[in-house]
Amino acid sequence: MTTVTAPDAPPGATAGIRKARGGGFWRYLLVRFLLIFPTIFILVSLVFFLMRLTGDPITASLGDRLSPEQLAERIHAAGYDRPLFVQYLEYLANVFTGNFGSSISDGRPVTEILLTYGSATLELAIYALIVAFIVGIPLGMVAAYFRDRWGDAALRIFAILCYATPVFFAGLVLKLIFAVWLKALPVAGRASTRTELRLQQLDDPTGIYLIDAIRTGSSSAITDVLTHAVLPALALGLLTAGVFLRLVRTNVIGTLSRDYVDAARSRGVREYRLVRRHALKPALVPIITVIGLQIAMLLGGAVLTETTFEWKGLGFQLAEYLAKRDFVAVQGIVALLAVIVALTNFIVDLIAAILDPRVRY
Repeated sequence: MTTVTAPDAPPGATAGIRKARGGGFWRYLLVRFLLIFPTIFILVSLVFFLMRLTGDPITASLGDRLSPEQLAERIHAAGYDRPLFVQYLEYLANVFTGNFGSSISDGRPVTEILLTYGSATLELAIYALIVAFIVGIPLGMVAAYFRDRWGDAALRIFAILCYATPVFFAGLVLKLIFAVWLKALPVAGRASTRTELRLQQLDDPTGIYLIDAIRTGSSSAITDVLTHAVLPALALGLLTAGVFLRLVRTNVIGTLSRDYVDAARSRGVREYRLVRRHALKPALVPIITVIGLQIAMLLGGAVLTETTFEWKGLGFQLAEYLAKRDFVAVQGIVALLAVIVALTNFIVDLIAAILDPRVRY
């Protein structure tokens, strides 16, 4: 067979095309990276001004516990009697140097609060994503396999219920069933008191209990940590599993209508093999692209999940500081969550561009 080449194709044209595509990837990556900074700037600014709608943080938190003279002294010492724009510029300068101020209610540096409790929220988010992948992707494939039949309809209803059910209500139902009625799982906390004391005795604990439990070499500590994580991970993970289920179903059905799948079907390849071998990988690309949005949803849901299960992470602390009207601590936690969401979206865009070159253009 003779290879036909366009007569006007200059030498090295193929290499030039590859170079242009590579340049498109790096240009896309640079643009997405640069967008992180205005995103963080806008989010941090919104948080600052929304918190200031209630007045200065000291009056909001301690106004009913201090005399007018003490209150005025504290406000002046903290600089909250200066013009709002001056406070805003100082706040931006501090944030970009990693200084989020100190909590008004307990005097702890906000950076210390973030480092202490951030690992707990990260651990819960990872557990929830694992649940979402384990539940959402296989059930999405099953729904596509039984498309337009009763099994598909049942799974679509399940996906809607997962997405629409408030996470705190799902948590309370799970606690009632598995902790109260069946007495099979712990009702709250990240670990038992005995295990927590054991983990705190480690040198340089990570704050991620599963890693610290593995470091102890104790199977009972590992089991204790995992059993405490089951219900919070289910309550938060099912929220995202519903989204993954519908995405996988829709994209697998779309892939099964392609010509190359029809050709494989005509050769006698069974339907379940078509779903598993030909349709699954293309269906995973849209999931990667929406993980950034789901991380934002998980972090928002973590506030209610951690409060419901007394999982002492950033969400739990955020609820505590909101109750105390400690808006300096609230600003710091929300600003960190905004940074996490922006960075996660950048990483997701990078992975999506690697998996699917069409994303770059």
